[in-house]
Amino acid sequence: MVPETATDALAKTGGDAKFFNTIIYMYNRVIVNIQPMGFQWPTIDPFLFCVHHYDHYPPGNEVMGPAASLSGRNLGQDFTLKDGWRMYHGRRIPGFPVHPHRGFETVTYVMQGFVDHSDSAGAAGRYGNGDVQWMTAGAGLQHCEMFPCIQTDRGNTVELFQIWLNLPKSRKFADPHFAMLWAHQIPEVVIEDDNGKRVTVNLVAGKLNGLSAPDPAPASWAADLANEVGIWPVNMEPEAKFTLPAASDEALRMVYFFEGDHITILGNDIPPMHAIEMFANEEVVIQNGSAPSRLLVLQGRPISEPVAQYGPFVMNTQQEIQQTIADYRATQFGGWPWEEPDHVHPRESGRFAKYSDGTISHPDPE
Repeated sequence: MVPETATDALAKTGGDAKFFNTIIYMYNRVIVNIQPMGFQWPTIDPFLFCVHHYDHYPPGNEVMGPAASLSGRNLGQDFTLKDGWRMYHGRRIPGFPVHPHRGFETVTYVMQGFVDHSDSAGAAGRYGNGDVQWMTAGAGLQHCEMFPCIQTDRGNTVELFQIWLNLPKSRKFADPHFAMLWAHQIPEVVIEDDNGKRVTVNLVAGKLNGLSAPDPAPASWAADLANEVGIWPVNMEPEAKFTLPAASDEALRMVYFFEGDHITILGNDIPPMHAIEMFANEEVVIQNGSAPSRLLVLQGRPISEPVAQYGPFVMNTQQEIQQTIADYRATQFGGWPWEEPDHVHPRESGRFAKYSDGTISHPDPE
């Protein structure tokens, strides 16, 4: 007899997660795996990396770093939550000073606060409060992503998802590019279930209920709708039901449940900070528990090519990784045109995007 819930299943296997996952798969042929989430979340092809940054920074100082002591922090490698925030690789300003990428894309969705972007192609931007930056590293790019503490009279909360989306072999050497998707351009799908409970989905990528996300960067795996790439942050009211629509037989799906008390999928009660890997070819109902919940859904057809990764470089073979390292040493992927490795824009800049061709865009006036 198959246990009714994931908790019962795991208990009856004596904590054997591998056997538990086999039971779940045999039971419903939809759920492949349920696993706990740490700081870096597990991913499925075509995704490479997913992380949720949520930091409550104090008021800012004169360089837009935290106006607080940095003693006791492992500066340059500060990933331990202390006083509600981290410096990450930053030493003065939180974030990620200049570093290279090749062979994939970053998709950064900022729910709260701001990110300052600068890159080796001369492009730059400040975005946040619902904006998305979709950056194709392609053939090679250096950039920095800093979290400026702009406000000096109050705290500076930053919350974002960063997602790495792989590029197929044919596009590994695409020209570097970024698209700025301003918050007002990202459709919000509001679904009301039979009991009047609401679910809100932001369409960063993909289609849902007749609405489509804005176009991603042109070389992206997501640019071809046949690849069924979906990036959907989801907010659920207490007791709400959300039906994930069926996709094709080839598509895979990962549901990250990171805030709430529990959700139920196919009879399995799942606690927060768990990732649910599923086949996407069947409609699935998510039943929320008694508290508001937040989830992130990633889905897509896999690229199904070999992946060779060395830190910020993602290619298909180890030989290509070695060539990438040699290329970076020789060219620095265009060099670094900014004065500081942790470059931030003037405090008063506001939200903007400056592209490598000199074009500048701003969000619509609020």
